Amino acid sequence: MTTKEYLNLIDKVNENGKFKADWSSLSQHSVPEWYMHDKLGVFIHWGVYSVPAFGNEWYSRGMYDKNSREFEHHRKTWGEQKVFGYKDFIPMFKAEKFNASDWVSLFKKAGMKYIMPVAEHHDGFAMYDTQFNRWNAKEMGPMRDVVGELKAKCEKQGLELCASTHRAEHYFFMNPGRLCDSDINDEKYVDFYGPAVYCEEFDPAIIHITTADTYSKGASKEWLEDWLVRTCEIIDKYQPSVLYFDWWIHNHSFKPYLKKLAAYYYNRAEEWGKEVTINYKHEAFPPNVATFDVERGALSGISPIYWQTDTAIGKLSWGYRFDNEYKSARQVICDLVDIVSKNGNLLINIGPKADGTVTDEETEVLLTMGEWLGVNGEGIYGTTYWKQFGEGTVNAEDGFFKDGDEKQFTTEDFRFTYKNGYLYAFQMRPSKTVKIKTLRKHIPHDYLIESVELLGSDEKITFDRNEECLEISINSELKNDLPICFKIEIG
Repeated sequence: MTTKEYLNLIDKVNENGKFKADWSSLSQHSVPEWYMHDKLGVFIHWGVYSVPAFGNEWYSRGMYDKNSREFEHHRKTWGEQKVFGYKDFIPMFKAEKFNASDWVSLFKKAGMKYIMPVAEHHDGFAMYDTQFNRWNAKEMGPMRDVVGELKAKCEKQGLELCASTHRAEHYFFMNPGRLCDSDINDEKYVDFYGPAVYCEEFDPAIIHITTADTYSKGASKEWLEDWLVRTCEIIDKYQPSVLYFDWWIHNHSFKPYLKKLAAYYYNRAEEWGKEVTINYKHEAFPPNVATFDVERGALSGISPIYWQTDTAIGKLSWGYRFDNEYKSARQVICDLVDIVSKNGNLLINIGPKADGTVTDEETEVLLTMGEWLGVNGEGIYGTTYWKQFGEGTVNAEDGFFKDGDEKQFTTEDFRFTYKNGYLYAFQMRPSKTVKIKTLRKHIPHDYLIESVELLGSDEKITFDRNEECLEISINSELKNDLPICFKIEIG
């Protein structure tokens, strides 16, 4: 199918479908029940950037930027950018140990409910089988349809397959190579490196400021149509349960195409009999059209509109980096509890090695999460927020990129969730003496507390409720410093 034919198909589907390409119609779409129930997914940043394993997943940009440490590292390690460009890593990306079944089994054991592979990152290399991009994993490198293999194993093991595309940024992403003697300027590779549009506002020194601007330089009509077609191909070929976008789609030039894209996706989902949603950042979509995502951050309070955090176990890079540092399982679990208490989901990222193996550090965190959820998952899955998210002195700060330091929760910090007449109270740092001030006795109007259980324990829990707090005493041995959860029956 040609680009023009696909564009006609998109228009036809939207003309005949329930959802039209306007915000009013798209606002009738609802967040999927399964998504709000499941709470937890895994993000996978894996691609050609896993080969150099230096800096971060932006290596394809940094290696052409004269002011970056990636630039000099590349010259010393691989040679001059004109002789050895980013494209030359592709034959080295063999994924010889990649096993989709093993990955999905690990994620399921970790308690994940949906899987979000990056179908295409900013570098323009597609990790799926596509007719619109010859630079793809089915035809080069691994010679495998990575997304397709994961989809098949997800279906077999009962997990939701989702997809992320970061192609929007590819319009300018490789542009530092325009300013040096590099293969970016070789016309033979223009279909890989992209337009690599260079202008002052896309300069590496200020890009994080300017690309946050809705009104910065927009993409061309031709390129946007190509972006739309490529994205719709992912929708049709893999039927993802969630479609995730990174940041630059909030630019003004994308707005008409976002409407078409959302309508097409939601209409196709109607045909499949499937509930889906879109993840977005900044102001790309109205809040009632898609699901807002906070990158490496959180919210400080309950949001009445459902949301998601995406963050990574790796502290220094989303993709594999040979000297990465990693979060503890405790930090990730505490983030999960905090986010769920505020009406959100957690999408936690891993960065596999170029050969397709998951790092030992990330595997350990995932397995610890799975073990913890095996005991405490009742207070996570299928819950909703309560009248307040928690109590204590430690809380998240609103905004992106706020997850660098682990929050120092104390025994006085609690988070609450609710389900079917039960309040779930998580003590963020466990102790044998528990005092929950929010649940103190109120006079004259109050609810009854019928019983208290400690998840994972057979101990008969005794409690005393007075005007200061609900005081709980436990004798069970505390095996670690991970949060514990009390199941409180409210009458």
